Amino acid sequence: MKPASQFDISGIRVLDGGMATELERRGCNISGPLWSAHVLADSPETIEAVHLSYLEAGADCILTASYQVSAKGYTELDQAGMPHPRRARIGGSQDDKPAKKYQEAAATALRQSIELALAAREKYHQLSARPIWIGVSLGPYGAALHNGAEYHGNYDLSFAELVQFHAERLAVVEKTQADFVAFETIPSIEEAEAIVEALHQQPTVHGWISFTCKDNQHIAHGEKLASCAEFLDKQKQIIAIGINCTHPKFIAPLIREIKQSTQKPIVVYPNSGEGWDAEHRRWTGTSNTAEFGHLAREWASAGAQIIGGCCRTSPEHVSAIHQALKS
Repeated sequence: MKPASQFDISGIRVLDGGMATELERRGCNISGPLWSAHVLADSPETIEAVHLSYLEAGADCILTASYQVSAKGYTELDQAGMPHPRRARIGGSQDDKPAKKYQEAAATALRQSIELALAAREKYHQLSARPIWIGVSLGPYGAALHNGAEYHGNYDLSFAELVQFHAERLAVVEKTQADFVAFETIPSIEEAEAIVEALHQQPTVHGWISFTCKDNQHIAHGEKLASCAEFLDKQKQIIAIGINCTHPKFIAPLIREIKQSTQKPIVVYPNSGEGWDAEHRRWTGTSNTAEFGHLAREWASAGAQIIGGCCRTSPEHVSAIHQALKS
């Protein structure tokens, strides 16, 4: 990863948009416990193509297709009785402990997701010399459970186990050519504290933490976003603080909440504005890409340095952000 001396991220203004959304639009099945990570085995070239589409839309930074990749995620896959996308490549003998096999499977998938992002950047650099950053997307523990727990953060495990969950993935990332880590959709300050503890075990790894929020002041678990920013402001390995997977209407006031407590860069990548109908498992409402661009200008004026999109956003949304910030 990049040396600490190179963590000037002032050149990042536009982040990419939703990976899973684009994979679905291209015909990929992401319904299993590993979500978009299933496509790493089934159609890796599609992931690379999505990355490239975001770079062509104006993104300065792309996030890997690894949000749901973890040993816990592969455990949940087997418990759900679903086919294992990498069972033939896990390695080890039949006598090995299952936990070790899941760790190896997750490490393989995590490295592959980074290699695909690097390949997309290399292809893009054949067309443009514009600097591009690669962040490793790492979701919260709740994402591995595949039951929506990332939107409340009430986990049945100890703090030490939560640290270990994040530390396992960071040990893999540390040996790659990615630029930094993006911890996304973090629901609680306890999980943010566990992430910081895990980062201390890998002092060369830096990253941002973005929270999912339920209103214009509080993160999903209930803590005030300003208090979370105050804690992270003191952490040297944290390069930015932000908000993702949150309704656009909350973003401007949430930026102001962060600004109360830190001078670190602020990153925001909300959902499209559509709503999720959990009962019927479908998205409702519409998304206006031009309006998303207008909002991006508002968020930049409020103090956000890095702006992108999360669920249901597309290269069209990113292009609108790029045009809005450029003008």
